[in-house]
Amino acid sequence: MNNIAIIPARSGSKGLPNKNIKALNGKPLIAYSIEAALESGMFSTVMVSTDSEEYAAIARSFGAEVPFLRSEKTSSDTASSWDAVAEVLDNYKKLGKTFDTLMLLQPTSPLRTSKHIIEAYKEMENKNASSIISLCEMDHSPLQSNVLPDDLSLSGFIRPQSQGKRRQDMETYYRFNGAIYLSDVKYFEENHNIYRQGSYAYIMDRRSSIDIDDEYDFAMVEALLSLNK
Repeated sequence: MNNIAIIPARSGSKGLPNKNIKALNGKPLIAYSIEAALESGMFSTVMVSTDSEEYAAIARSFGAEVPFLRSEKTSSDTASSWDAVAEVLDNYKKLGKTFDTLMLLQPTSPLRTSKHIIEAYKEMENKNASSIISLCEMDHSPLQSNVLPDDLSLSGFIRPQSQGKRRQDMETYYRFNGAIYLSDVKYFEENHNIYRQGSYAYIMDRRSSIDIDDEYDFAMVEALLSLNK
């Protein structure tokens, strides 16, 4: 099949400046997603969607395509990654290229590997799915959490569903981990939403699911990669 990996790498990160190209164990963060996509062998095209010539040059040096830059509209703080995906597909059509499936790979998930990518595609085939989205088990059950009033009173904090239950006896809850979003292209273009009928979960372990949002996450991933070495 004709598959495209789209790696979104906007340059305007506020929480961690230039996060997507920040050096992580000697390589820019974006390189981990590019290398995983290429190593998987699942894609005819691995491209980086960025608004920065500097980011584009780095992406190309690791083997990704950057045939065009993001528009100002899809680079704004209000634009979503899916706005960028739609723009990428439209721009490739203008170049005479279309795709069967797309996979959105956020560069902030550097512990996602080629193995995860391959397994997600297998899950799509096995389920005859329109889309596959990666999830991981939550660290703690949401039944053990609640909002707090201004006076920090714990009255009513414990939910009735968790009253008297041991943690190990509670149901397992999952969350989106942001590592893999796989969709049939026609399905995406028709619905502009991949969380619909025919969407299934691909479960990843919690370690591989770390999503880098700040310095703490960055340091944690750096330590894990160093341990692997």
